Amino acid sequence: HHLFPSNPFLVCALDMAGWDLFGKIRKKPLYEIWGLNPADAPATDYTIGNDRLDKMIEKIKAHPSPLYKIKVGCSEDIQKLEAIREVTSSVIRIDANAGWTLEEAISYIPQLEKLHIELIEQPLSKDDWEGHALIKSKTKIPIIADESFVGEKDLASCVQSFTGINIKLTKCAGITPSLELIKKAKSQGLKIMLGCMNESSIGTSALAHMAPLADYLDADGPLLLKEDIAQGISYLDDKLILASKPGLGISIHENLQSIPKA
Repeated sequence: HHLFPSNPFLVCALDMAGWDLFGKIRKKPLYEIWGLNPADAPATDYTIGNDRLDKMIEKIKAHPSPLYKIKVGCSEDIQKLEAIREVTSSVIRIDANAGWTLEEAISYIPQLEKLHIELIEQPLSKDDWEGHALIKSKTKIPIIADESFVGEKDLASCVQSFTGINIKLTKCAGITPSLELIKKAKSQGLKIMLGCMNESSIGTSALAHMAPLADYLDADGPLLLKEDIAQGISYLDDKLILASKPGLGISIHENLQSIPKA
């Protein structure tokens, strides 16, 4: 990891490959090596992007799920969430992607509580630590850091300003640092969300093996892709089902294995 400190995506890919190989050498899936039980993993959400209300409701009806992550960050957010709540009784969590002002966020809290929103991800800009701390003090809805959290250097600030952190493997440079971050964050009282960046089944499998360590899971990447490049995990409602094969437990689709190398 120290050789490519400015390229977390590359390091993440190498780190995943290393763990996959280690698991295959040991002839065990990674969750077994770590002493974890996949049955202990939390439910994963299904993401609905910020769009026209009719389009968002159309997507919800087309993809029934017990748990949705709704992207917000515009002036009609509350109206949209109220309309969405009318068509689904599923659990709803929201992600503002730093799209709110402090004044907007504070004014939304009473309505969000009435709508039984499970959590709020990154309401304000990433450097607004005081603003996030104020929001956290005014509601029991968990406030989760995403853009505000990249790595260990951000933990101390997140403890003061957030309820939890969103750990993404490509952001944190792979499985190895993420496992360490989970330990350190939990020891400081932070909740853990494991999130994705629309990864294929390869990256999502890595998340799934770690999922029993999380409080919240956002691992719907393969469901949002037109074409996946691998197989090895499946979805049953809001639960991820892992293969029991060694390592990550995934296999590349045959039509990709024959692609010539550069």
